[in-house]
Amino acid sequence: MSNPSSPTGTVLADTRAALAADPVIAVVRAPRIPDAAALCAALAAGGITWVEFTFTTPDVTDHLCRAAAAGWRVGVGTVLTAGQAEQGIGAGAAFLVTPGVRPEVAGAAHAAGVPVVLGALTPTEVARAAELGAAAVKIFPAKAFGPGYFKDLNGPYPGLPLVASGGVNADNAAEFLAHGALAVCAGTDVVPPAVVAAGDWAEITRRAKVFTAACRPS
Repeated sequence: MSNPSSPTGTVLADTRAALAADPVIAVVRAPRIPDAAALCAALAAGGITWVEFTFTTPDVTDHLCRAAAAGWRVGVGTVLTAGQAEQGIGAGAAFLVTPGVRPEVAGAAHAAGVPVVLGALTPTEVARAAELGAAAVKIFPAKAFGPGYFKDLNGPYPGLPLVASGGVNADNAAEFLAHGALAVCAGTDVVPPAVVAAGDWAEITRRAKVFTAACRPS
């Protein structure tokens, strides 16, 4: 891992603290996003301030530009190459997310001083992601092993920030957090593609409120 006193170490610490304070990342995959800034505003009104657009979404760099210009904290996911990383950062992405361990993406992120959340599943992949300087390690698909897997991973990797992604919803998000996830990803439970495409921001806010409320300890 990086020295905490280095610029990269500062990026890691700041990102982890921000995730701990706001532990929900909305992952948007939609065939159409009529207004990316308005979508971010709707999510923020519901308590979600981390928004991840993905390279599987048409015109993703345009959406990043518009949302970032409006002052929202947006990142880009499904980043597979250094070229995509550079495109996303150039469009205003404040963080990068990968579906698996991608050393070239980590390198591009570190060169730009942008935090990267690397995807992993096995203990070996988790260790490799940590060695590459991931701000957090995204366990994907989280539903494959369930919340208990996060407690298991915290045994050999105490304190390593883990993010649960894939199959997380309002019914199980709190359990993932209770078992050791630093944060969780909210997908179609909060941002269904059809609702996003329709620009129904009130419904997005309602869903975000339900999800964030479910994440709070009872």
